[in-house]
Amino acid sequence: MAEKLVIYDSIFGNTAKIAKAIGEALGDADVKKVTEVTPPDLDDLKVLFVGSPTRGFNPTPDIKNFLKGLNKGALNGIKAAAFDTRIPYENADPAFLRLMIRWFGYADEKMIKQLSRAGADLAIDSEGFGVKDSEGPLIDGEIERAKAWAVRIL
Repeated sequence: MAEKLVIYDSIFGNTAKIAKAIGEALGDADVKKVTEVTPPDLDDLKVLFVGSPTRGFNPTPDIKNFLKGLNKGALNGIKAAAFDTRIPYENADPAFLRLMIRWFGYADEKMIKQLSRAGADLAIDSEGFGVKDSEGPLIDGEIERAKAWAVRIL
């Protein structure tokens, strides 16, 4: 099994693009959709990224279930980070959506709590990558920004 793993879920393909960019930046990382991850994928792991689109201010149900299914301490000694795709706060319209974001946040916040509960070493701050609308596309420059962010964990 690989020592570096990027697990993601994607609805419209934007989060998948970010996950693949992170995998490229890390070099020899496996990149897997959350529904394809098996317990042996976590064996001998040193670095883990988990990503989801923000849907209703949360990660997707599949990402939530994956993270909730990790036993306490399952990620001890593993450097981890979470990322999401989102409509950036400053681009959110109408004002009601900005208010909701302030109250409920984005998916990354929920994922880092679960990664921490599982014992992961949150080696870098979580990150959100912007989409122009709920279905995308990604905002220009986000792929490059994801690569630059990811290598900070090494």
